[in-house]
Amino acid sequence: MTAITHFTFTDLDLPIREGMQEALQETWQRLAKPGNWFTGIERVAIAAELRKARDCSLCKERKDSLSPASVEGSHNSNGDLPEAVVEVVHRVITDQARITRRWVEGLLEDGINGRDAQGEYVEIVGVVVLIYSVDEFMRGIGAPLEPLPEPVGGEPSWYRPPNLETETGFVPMIPVDGNTGDESDLWGEMTANVLRALTLVPDNLRDWKLLSDQMYVPLPFMSQPGKETGRAIDRMQVELVAGRVSSHNECFY
Repeated sequence: MTAITHFTFTDLDLPIREGMQEALQETWQRLAKPGNWFTGIERVAIAAELRKARDCSLCKERKDSLSPASVEGSHNSNGDLPEAVVEVVHRVITDQARITRRWVEGLLEDGINGRDAQGEYVEIVGVVVLIYSVDEFMRGIGAPLEPLPEPVGGEPSWYRPPNLETETGFVPMIPVDGNTGDESDLWGEMTANVLRALTLVPDNLRDWKLLSDQMYVPLPFMSQPGKETGRAIDRMQVELVAGRVSSHNECFY
């Protein structure tokens, strides 16, 4: 049996629910493995880069400008990823409210990592929002950021879902009634566009659901605001915190 080395919380006085601890540990295991379009090494490098983005001087200058396109320069980067990948990571972390269709389409037209630009973009976004959520949780409980896992070898799957639509967002996604075949586990009777936006890389949504079940509420509960979750705070308080966090993060959705 592999020894558990991540998210042990041995030096933390605050009690952490067992389900939360297990979800965090599994998230780190998934991060380290090859994805659809990136190797395990690249995925862990993306996670390391998002931590670098918080202190990027170029990103700060762009954030303060009327238009990010008016500011030229280079990101403070770890240097382990192509420039286009770094650009996506930094923009999602530092200036996500000004991500536009024009910017995304220009990025995809120029290419990202030479494989499938759309799939690569969605996988980057999926990794970034997932690991950023974990990092913010650690900051919130007063714990140091968890060291990133050792990457697992192997090649990406190169998998692209067969049933996609292009009418809703900036990138293709699985339609509302498209959770069939290999994607039948993604949702039941309901979903939302903000979730479907990740589904060009279906594991993005699976990874998000794993954390959301613990950090927020399970997906079936989202359409049932009167349903309690068994947490230490009631559902109204859960939604108050969720709404405040969304506002603080300038979520335009």
